[in-house]
Amino acid sequence: MLTPESIQALINLLDDPDEEIVSHVQNQIRSIGLTVIPFLESAWENQDISQIHQVRIEQITHEIQFSSIKVELENWIKSKEFDLIEAWIILSKWQYPGIDELTIRTKIDLIRQDVWMEINDKQTAFEKVKILNKIFYTRYLFKGDHKNYHSPLNSFINTVLETKHGNPLSLSILYSTIAQSLHIPIYGVNLPNHFILAYMDENRVNQLIGNNTNSGVFFYINAFSDGSILYENDIRKFLSDLKLPEEKGFFEPCSHTTIIQRILINLISSYQSLGKLEKVKELVALKEIILHA
Repeated sequence: MLTPESIQALINLLDDPDEEIVSHVQNQIRSIGLTVIPFLESAWENQDISQIHQVRIEQITHEIQFSSIKVELENWIKSKEFDLIEAWIILSKWQYPGIDELTIRTKIDLIRQDVWMEINDKQTAFEKVKILNKIFYTRYLFKGDHKNYHSPLNSFINTVLETKHGNPLSLSILYSTIAQSLHIPIYGVNLPNHFILAYMDENRVNQLIGNNTNSGVFFYINAFSDGSILYENDIRKFLSDLKLPEEKGFFEPCSHTTIIQRILINLISSYQSLGKLEKVKELVALKEIILHA
């Protein structure tokens, strides 16, 4: 195992003018893994190092972090637990490597506790959604970001929790995660050009929605629009306006891997519009991991 002094010596060699030496040193640093990151960050903060040295430190730091994210995403898939928040945190670390999972989960749990204080088993589905909406939108002030709809900030869990703004997908993930943790059967629906939620009727009693597909959905929720209620006919009209066929998957809950894939699709679109093609390339690589799961 390399000593701290040996690691520091390797980092110093990143400033060597010989490209072959630098390449060899980079490989050695990569082999150390995530434990080298604090040393790299400390060296980067040194005001006396050259600009090229600083750039090389930035590059190898990001390479190591990106490799770690790929491994974490692969392990998430292999675990078969499919904790949606865990996967979202992994993706958010791609842009914000210093993210603290405990802080994220604590913030979500505070919202959950406030909902829990007002929820009981005697309430109807509509009453429970009314409470969820009051806590989520009125007390915690979450809101759909209509002004900067395509901003990548709307796709990272830490920035959504910080700004209280998000896109349909990010708000739906938070809303449904809180609901499910309280045994309220609300799940994501992968609608084209939008993302909504389905309140599932566990007893498959579908009398609330006329002309129902018998999918077990009580009604739908638009998390991007302050938790407004939608019905199947609203989905049909939405698809008709887009001139899209009525596929079964547009009316029923989707998998967590589908949701993570859609986060990546949103991010790819955001960074393509910003012209940040290196970021797009990495996001496509993460998407491939999900696609081949």
